[in-house]
Amino acid sequence: MKLYIKQKVFSWKDRFTVKDEYGDDRYQVEGEFFTIGRKLHVSDMAGHEVIYIAQEVWAWMAKYHVHIQGSHAADVQQKFSWFRPRYEISGPACSGWTVEGSFWEHDYEVLDGAGNCIVRISKEWMTWGDSYELDVADPADELLALALVLTIDCVKASQNN
Repeated sequence: MKLYIKQKVFSWKDRFTVKDEYGDDRYQVEGEFFTIGRKLHVSDMAGHEVIYIAQEVWAWMAKYHVHIQGSHAADVQQKFSWFRPRYEISGPACSGWTVEGSFWEHDYEVLDGAGNCIVRISKEWMTWGDSYELDVADPADELLALALVLTIDCVKASQNN
């Protein structure tokens, strides 16, 4: 299953739609404007919140908490590294998951503990705004895979600001 994220370039707050492989709107993503730490709300097209991502403000390296359908699912923490970004994923829904690939080229994948690909992420270049393609192996992992990609994008965006 494929999902497509197309972020707007000029926006006071994050607000964009995630589409499926058929071009249909699947999720609406909206960030909070005046908050301490970044917060993202992801809703299905009926308006029900399915993902909530919140930054832990007092962490030395970026750390985010991911909630899926009201339950804590994962924590994503940036790890110290000299040459390339590294992330630690922990939590009840993603035990043993790792992130591999090139973040500089926005081409990476999330693997489970056995090395199986959960989601492959690639960035489309030469587009107006950030555009990502997510290739999710198992539809049951769709929400968590989307949440992890959005979280990693938040970390990279906050480093660029």
